[in-house]
Amino acid sequence: MERFSFVFLVAGLFFFALAFAISGLIPMLAVQDLDVRTIEQMAQQPPFEFTLLAEQYPVAYEKAFPGMSETEAFADALRVGHKTYIGEACWHCHSQQVRPWGGDEARYGPKSFPEEYHNELNMPPLWGTRRIGPDLIRRGGRQSNDWHVAHFYNPPDVNPSSVMPAYPWFYEDDGRTPNKTGLSIIAYVQWLGSWLPRNDETVFDLEAIAAEYEAPVLPALPIPTTEDEELEEPSEEDFWGEE
Repeated sequence: MERFSFVFLVAGLFFFALAFAISGLIPMLAVQDLDVRTIEQMAQQPPFEFTLLAEQYPVAYEKAFPGMSETEAFADALRVGHKTYIGEACWHCHSQQVRPWGGDEARYGPKSFPEEYHNELNMPPLWGTRRIGPDLIRRGGRQSNDWHVAHFYNPPDVNPSSVMPAYPWFYEDDGRTPNKTGLSIIAYVQWLGSWLPRNDETVFDLEAIAAEYEAPVLPALPIPTTEDEELEEPSEEDFWGEE
């Protein structure tokens, strides 16, 4: 009996190692020669939302990224935000892949393509396990920084039906100002999809929206003059009717 237990133990370890090699090592070998963009390369063009973070929270920003240029600070924020996204298991409820079936393309746009994942922050790709919350691969810029600050602190404040947990440790002691972790996770989420043309959906794109959608021209209302008949004050019968 002990011999069979030993055989099962060895077989179990063998299949575990085989699964690790097939699922982990072989996929890495397949992509190791790809031209993958580094974080430093991607940080050369910080999105507008990151620049705005420095203006909205100057003290917290300087404390989080002391003496750094904007590109250096953005690269640091991407690293910290990416690690936070993984460490907090955000991938468990949010996917990062627009799939070619179901209603994905109607909700999130054209299906994901390989080039979206040829960067250091998508090795391995964070495709997720299920979709309790919306897909995030192209959500950058769809909400303002202030929205994300309120959302991470207490999600039901901006979405009453949200089941997402709160992350108060992303904030300073005042509970309102994001710390380095908070600034970084916001920078990371706002970066997602920045490699594609932005949909003109945020308050920062009002001019683009106005250019694409012409507002209807309403007829001017007549302006009353002194020559118009004076309006009679309503009587009690107008309110209560005849008895």
